[in-house]
Amino acid sequence: MVRQRSSRGSERGDRGGRERGGDRERAEQRYVYGVNPVLESLRAHAERVERLFITEGQLAAKAAAEIFSRARDSGIRVERVPRERLAVMADGGVHQGVVAELRGFEYAELPDLLEAAEASGRPPLFVVLDGIQDPHNFGAIIRSAHALGAHGVIIAKDRAVPVTGVVAKASAGAVEHCLIARVTNLSRTLEELKEAGVWIAAADPHSNEPMWSARLDGPLALVVGAEGAGVRQGVLEHCDFRLRIPMLGQVGSLNASVSAAILLYEAARQRGMSRPSAGS
Repeated sequence: MVRQRSSRGSERGDRGGRERGGDRERAEQRYVYGVNPVLESLRAHAERVERLFITEGQLAAKAAAEIFSRARDSGIRVERVPRERLAVMADGGVHQGVVAELRGFEYAELPDLLEAAEASGRPPLFVVLDGIQDPHNFGAIIRSAHALGAHGVIIAKDRAVPVTGVVAKASAGAVEHCLIARVTNLSRTLEELKEAGVWIAAADPHSNEPMWSARLDGPLALVVGAEGAGVRQGVLEHCDFRLRIPMLGQVGSLNASVSAAILLYEAARQRGMSRPSAGS
């Protein structure tokens, strides 16, 4: 497959009718729970943590030491509360004795993802999600995207789960390190990515092209749809090619997060799986 798409759009300052430098979209305040998600929040964006809630005797000593140390250094208030209150904050999730109250999640904009890719010195790699509504799937995809070198994840504002505490828990804290853009129109966004020189590949179990026969080492956006429904036809029409994950079993499709991880791994393999240098 020939890879010669050049950037047809030189201006990245105003994509989709939005001016850069304005107020970024934020979700409502959220609770992040579990040792890893809370620690990653403190390590990456301590300024976004409003309060910490701890249950005595349930938090492991090593984790407690780092959490208290970082909270003290950042001036974050720590409250000791009963286990039952943490369970309510975590909506029944496994909180491991700690919950953080965070300001609303700050979504990135599409130009931010493009600039992150350019700054990394590596070919752009994005994950575009069409209709993912399960927070565990979403969180797992964010975790894979971050681990396998993607420069960001793109979701739609409608018919898609936003970043929540459940998503953060499922991502094991990767949500604090992975750029996530929320856009009004996925089809329009795919066209904007094309203008920036990015090829669009959709996960499609009905495609005749197995993933390993395609060139995935250049500027690429992988589009993954919801389990069962897959990528919508209207979105598929804006993709350059479609990829099938070959399977030997009798099950006709894979979980959305598994599909995303497999495609991301193949893209990372073709790119040499090189570890980015410090600061990239």
